[in-house]
Amino acid sequence: MKAIFDYLRKISGGSLTQKQVDATDQLIAIASDTVADMLGIAIDNAMQVSATGINLICGFEGLKLKAYDDGVGVWTIGFGTTIYPNGIKVKKGDACTEAQAKAYMAHDLKKFESAVNSAVIVPINQNQFDALVSLAYNIGTGAFKESTLVKKLNAGDIRGAAAQFDVWNKAGGKVMQGLVNRRALERKLFEKALK
Repeated sequence: MKAIFDYLRKISGGSLTQKQVDATDQLIAIASDTVADMLGIAIDNAMQVSATGINLICGFEGLKLKAYDDGVGVWTIGFGTTIYPNGIKVKKGDACTEAQAKAYMAHDLKKFESAVNSAVIVPINQNQFDALVSLAYNIGTGAFKESTLVKKLNAGDIRGAAAQFDVWNKAGGKVMQGLVNRRALERKLFEKALK
């Protein structure tokens, strides 16, 4: 997708307005759905985060309309967005509207849903999926895919996987109470059907 935006910047003289970026994102989404329909491919057969999962993520990320340092030097905006849909990193001084923040999050969620869908090879329920997407949203797709949690889950050790949520409680090497709280709620959601 970055190549598309690079090309559009080139033909437009070097930069794009946010309106142009948003319109391009919308066209790409429409084109992807159209191609999938033409080829008879179901692109929505993968699990998607539910309202419960979205509310969990939003509750911890919070809504910030001005870019802020997340505490470890990563500029963040909206509901935890660090990279805009056009591939550009959030930087100091950036601002957005609530509508843009929601659009950024919708875009981000697709990336994290895809990471969970591709990393987890065993059947899971909606609560487990939501908890895993929330974790991936916070720790990143690379860390999620390589995690012991995913390895244990794929090996069928669901309780061992659940215990791994507690490991992800540090930022910059320090235990953070906010992360302890988030992991506890994610784990509780993940274990909901295990009783």
